[in-house]
Amino acid sequence: MRDTLVLNASFEPLSTVSLNRAVVLVLQDKAVVEQSHPELRMRGSDVDLPAPRVIRLCRYVRVPFRRRAPWSRRGVLVRDRHRCAYCGRRATTVDHVVPRSRGGGDTWLNTVASCAEDNHRKADRTPEQAGMPLLRQPFEPTPADAMLLALGDDGLGALPEWLAQSAA
Repeated sequence: MRDTLVLNASFEPLSTVSLNRAVVLVLQDKAVVEQSHPELRMRGSDVDLPAPRVIRLCRYVRVPFRRRAPWSRRGVLVRDRHRCAYCGRRATTVDHVVPRSRGGGDTWLNTVASCAEDNHRKADRTPEQAGMPLLRQPFEPTPADAMLLALGDDGLGALPEWLAQSAA
């Protein structure tokens, strides 16, 4: 099932919904299609429209302020674009910069994407102790950034220019 990005009337990313829910919102004139799938169409007895990838609500919706994106292994891999923080090759695991046994935990700033080989080589040491400097420092994405990164990873492909600006 494909997910559709829902933007507020102000073009701020809100959430993702199923393709069916997105079509219902468009048919009820509660949203407009900003970007659609190139080959996919939704057809019915009275309907023939391109399948929406990104929809924008017609009316602005107030959302409670969310301070932090929830941490997840998948989120770290997506944030680091599946590239190892030590060598730059394809990453398949998550490594703790400060190992859990030394007080490090599952946080955005203490985890990086890593290839299995480098994760094993670093073992239960800090990057300095292992002589393995990080190619880039970990950072905490905003909730909107995390959502856009995840969508880009899941097949939204190259984000349109107007949407990529809000992800930067």
